[in-house]
Amino acid sequence: MVRRHNRVLVAFHVFTDAMLGMVAFLLAYVLRFETGLFAITRGQPPIEQYFGVLPFIALVVPIGFHLQGLYRLRRGRSRIDDFFNVLVGSIFAVVLGTVSTLYFQAYYATEAQRDIGAFEVSRIVWGIFLVCNIILGYLSRKFIREALERRWMAGVGLRRVLIAGAGDLGRVVADRMLEHRELGYYIVGFVDDKAGGDHLGYRGLPLLGSLADAADIVANEKIDHLYVALPLEEHMKLLDLVESTSREGVDVKVVPDLLQFIALRARLEDLDGVPVINLNDVPLQGVSAFAKRALDILISAGALAAMALPGLLISWMIKRSSPGPVFYTQERMGLDGKQFNVYKFRTMPLDAENDTGPVWADEDDPRATRIGAFLRRHDLDEWPQFWNVFVGEMSIVGPRPERPFFVEQFKHRIPQYMLRHKVKAGITGWAQVNGWRGNTSLEKRIEYDLYYIENWSVTLDIKIMWLTLIRVLPPNRGAV
Repeated sequence: MVRRHNRVLVAFHVFTDAMLGMVAFLLAYVLRFETGLFAITRGQPPIEQYFGVLPFIALVVPIGFHLQGLYRLRRGRSRIDDFFNVLVGSIFAVVLGTVSTLYFQAYYATEAQRDIGAFEVSRIVWGIFLVCNIILGYLSRKFIREALERRWMAGVGLRRVLIAGAGDLGRVVADRMLEHRELGYYIVGFVDDKAGGDHLGYRGLPLLGSLADAADIVANEKIDHLYVALPLEEHMKLLDLVESTSREGVDVKVVPDLLQFIALRARLEDLDGVPVINLNDVPLQGVSAFAKRALDILISAGALAAMALPGLLISWMIKRSSPGPVFYTQERMGLDGKQFNVYKFRTMPLDAENDTGPVWADEDDPRATRIGAFLRRHDLDEWPQFWNVFVGEMSIVGPRPERPFFVEQFKHRIPQYMLRHKVKAGITGWAQVNGWRGNTSLEKRIEYDLYYIENWSVTLDIKIMWLTLIRVLPPNRGAV
C-alpha cells in the first residue's frame, strides 16, 4: 500500500513539474517580449515558435529534477533541501533544454524550420525561465508538503512503525518521531530481547515481544517500516531479523550507532577479486574535490577584496587598543592531521594565556580587549581565515579546526574524532549552522561533522553558506 501511494505521489509530482515547467517557459516569453522590461534588439519571435519548444520543456524539467533526486520521496526532507534541489534540478533542465533544442534543430528539423530558427530560444528567456521554474517548482512542493502534513497531523495516512531495539538508540528514534508528528509516523511499539518484565516500553509505547516475534508482529499489526536500532553487541541478530521480516514486504531501515560503529560511508572495493569494505570512504575526492576548491577560491577571493577597506579600519582600531601585531596566528590541525597556522584579527593582549595556558574561548571572554569583544561578537575576527582558504589550508565549509593541544585530549575521549580530519577544516560547517558552535557538546559536533563528510555535495556547501548567513551571523544568530 505504501509503495502504491508513493508511486501515485511521484506520478503526480512528475505531471505537475512538467505542466508548471511549460507555464514557466511561456511566462518567461511574456516577461521577455511583452512587458517592455527588456530591450528587444533582434525582433520578437512569434509565440507559436515557443509553443514548439514546450514538449522539450515538459521532458527536460522532470529529467532535471530526477537527476537531483527530487522523486526519491523522503518525509524528513527539509524545506531548504527542497529549495536547493529544485534550484539545481532547474539548472540541469536549462542545460538539457538548451542542448536538446539545438541538437534537434541541427539534425531533425526541416529546412524551413532551420531557416526561421524554429527551435531557437533567447538566452534571456532561458534565464527568466530558470527563475520562474525554481519559484513554481518550490511552491508546488511547499503546497503539497503542507497539505500532506495537515493530513498526517490529523492522523490520516500515517506510516505504521515498529522499532527493533528498546535501548538508548531505539529511544532516540522514538523521540525524533514523536517530536515530529508532521512526518506522518505512528509508532506501534518496540521489540527487544532484553525486555525483562517491563511491558510499558518507553513514553507509553508498548514492548510487543522479542526479536523472534518481529515477523508475526509485522504481519498482525500491518507494519509499514521496521527501524532496526540495535546496540553494537546485538548486530549479529540483524540478518535473522531482516530475513524473517522481509517476507512480509516491510521496509527495513537500519539505524547505526555512528559514534560506536561505522562513522563514514562504506564503499565496496576490489582486491584482485576479493571484496573489501572501506568503512571510512568519503565522497570528497577527484572531480568533487576540484569543484569544492574552485568554489573556495572564488568566494575567498571575493571576500578578501570586499574586506580590504574595512580590514584597514579594524587594523587601526586593534593597534590603538593594545600593543602588538594586528593579526594573531594560532596552530590548528587540518586535513590528514597536518598542522597549519590559522589567521585571525587579534582580540586579546599578547600575554593573555601566560597564566592560564590554552583554554576554550567564548564571546564573553574577560581577557578580550574592547575592540576584540566587538570583533568576536560580530564574528569579524574570523575574516583573515579567508586567506587560509585562498591558499588552500582551509575551506569555506568544513569541520572547524581545533588546536593540537585539544585534539590530543579529544581523540582519546571521543570515538571517531580524528575522522573529521578526512577533509579540510572550514570557516563554517554543518555543526555550526545547527547550533553546535562554541562551548557546546563535542559529541554532537562530531556527529554533525561526520554527517557532513559522508553526505558532501556542492549543494550541501551552498546550503550551509546560506544557513550561516541566516542563522549564525549577527543579527540572526540562533534563528531557526
